[in-house]
Amino acid sequence: MVKSLNTLDMMRALVGTPSVSSTSAAHDQSNLPVIHLLAEWLENLGFRVSIHPIPNQPKKANLIATIGPNHKGADGLILSGHTDTVPFDESHWQQDPFTLTERDNHFYGLGSTDMKSFFALAISTAAKFKASDFKRPLTLLATADEESAMSGAQALTKEQLAHAKYAVIGEPTGLTPIRMHKGVMMESLIVTGHAGHSSNPSLGASASEGMNRIINELLSWREELQKKHHNPAFDISVPTMNIGSIHGGDNPNRICSHCETQIDIRPLPGMDIDLLRADLQKRLANVLPEESRLKLAYRPIFCGVPPFETMPNAQLTRTIESLTGKTAETVAFGTEAPYLSQLGIETIVIGPGNIDQAHQPNEYIPANQIDPYCNFLQQLIQNICIN
Repeated sequence: MVKSLNTLDMMRALVGTPSVSSTSAAHDQSNLPVIHLLAEWLENLGFRVSIHPIPNQPKKANLIATIGPNHKGADGLILSGHTDTVPFDESHWQQDPFTLTERDNHFYGLGSTDMKSFFALAISTAAKFKASDFKRPLTLLATADEESAMSGAQALTKEQLAHAKYAVIGEPTGLTPIRMHKGVMMESLIVTGHAGHSSNPSLGASASEGMNRIINELLSWREELQKKHHNPAFDISVPTMNIGSIHGGDNPNRICSHCETQIDIRPLPGMDIDLLRADLQKRLANVLPEESRLKLAYRPIFCGVPPFETMPNAQLTRTIESLTGKTAETVAFGTEAPYLSQLGIETIVIGPGNIDQAHQPNEYIPANQIDPYCNFLQQLIQNICIN
């Protein structure tokens, strides 16, 4: 048996190693300290470890660590998670966010459930097997920037993971397998007009009135999308669009010269983000009359996360449903699953903790979900990699 590692000590070390990722440079941090911590533990267990820097981001990297056969088509299993956390407001925490704190049968800390504890549980489970036991490879995958730009998942290649056929992503799902989730797009629409004295509308061009036309078109488009696309497996069975923010103008007696709205779109599996963006731009291209002197600028706020689906009859779906005794479900939040699926890897999302605890002060993982999850991982590894 390989050298054992203490699960709680690993959880403490991971939570205690800051790795915030953010679209704001003021809050963004390197994930390399977490990557190097994982690399040290996994190398001591006999894993072959490789660190892959993220292009154009010298302080960010993915880690791929494998034990057992490593040849192309070896049909191995990946245990995957992201190494970063969201930013935090320490004043709202009841304890130090970077100190794993046990209270009321919960373990509190930033990233405790989303999703640093996953690595500790996966590594301590892998340590129960001998290196010589593995007939198929087991890979631990640790990515960068899931909470901001998904740049780590997007940087993965087929060649890097050619030895794998299956993947489990340990995002918090309350130990329920997830085989589908919606995608997410966030878009910015900016109407530029001309300021002028409000007593004479002909002196300017109102960006806020132009934005009213844009929003009416957005709502019509949303209605069409919801009539066309429907999936009863989701609690909200249609794609959604939220008009999340509107900002414009500076004074009631000035014609508004600038107005921006930001929208959030959640497409269903089967809907393509690139096609949706093209459709959106086409719909909005002629909404503002030429003679109005108004201009529309459109930009994605980030690249977006594609929808994800693994078929109900896929081998991994059936295996995990059998091991857990639970039917695979759907969620509305996004994960890195579509990027692994795009590489031809059957993927299921299942992990300890609840998504309701993520991204907020006093995040915690329930202590009573730790052993059941480790037992599940042990059975899964046994089923795919050992037997």
